[in-house]
Amino acid sequence: MTQNQNQIPNPYTTTPTAPGTTPTAGRGPITGASPATLGVVPDARLAQAFLTQAFVWMFAGLLVTAGVAGIVQSNERLLGFAQGSFFFLFIAQLAIVVVITAAIQRISATLALGLFFVYAASLGITIGLIVASYTAGSVVTAFLSASAMFGAAAIYGHVTKRSLAKLGGILFMGLIGLVVAMVLNIFLRSSEVTWLISLVGVVLFTALTAYDVQRIQSGAIAAQTGSMEKAAVIGALQLYLDFINLFLFMLRLLGGRN
Repeated sequence: MTQNQNQIPNPYTTTPTAPGTTPTAGRGPITGASPATLGVVPDARLAQAFLTQAFVWMFAGLLVTAGVAGIVQSNERLLGFAQGSFFFLFIAQLAIVVVITAAIQRISATLALGLFFVYAASLGITIGLIVASYTAGSVVTAFLSASAMFGAAAIYGHVTKRSLAKLGGILFMGLIGLVVAMVLNIFLRSSEVTWLISLVGVVLFTALTAYDVQRIQSGAIAAQTGSMEKAAVIGALQLYLDFINLFLFMLRLLGGRN
């Protein structure tokens, strides 16, 4: 990590809340509002440091995923392994995410970062199997489209003065509904439903990107984890998941099958 939280004195500056307003609870395991809604906002340099570290680890994770996916896609034996172990990989990946998010306050930032890269590498195996079913042109198109939408949403979340905190509950319910619809469509096998799910997924994860960028920048995640280093890892994981899901849903919408 590039900075230690103890190296930055007085990381937050207090500002009074507007008369007649009531702080709203932030998302996370710790009760209480986020720093911004409590009238406590990070110093501008610290806020930028939160966001910069999160993006650095996120891009590093994407490079690992892309590298592993490229190797898998070009190797028949690895493709066979990915196909035969798809369910096992899914369970293992889910377990890693649960461990990182649920135990972040009890494990070190180094261990959390290591688990993040293990997750990124394992997801590369899955991604390699998925993209092997699509033409190279459609994969590139989906990647560029997802990158443009992710970048625009991230910039909006970074520069907007409007609080996106109220979107948290709506986006969470949207995620639950999306997962339920995807499970049901396993049995329905409807191409129309698949298209609609993909469209909703693109909109949902674009909104989540802006929401997560603002949460990282506001110091809400750092307040929950109690550490800038751990907050950067959790922030990177959230942004990484936003981009990967945005790419996969774009691939379903625009991709041409081999």
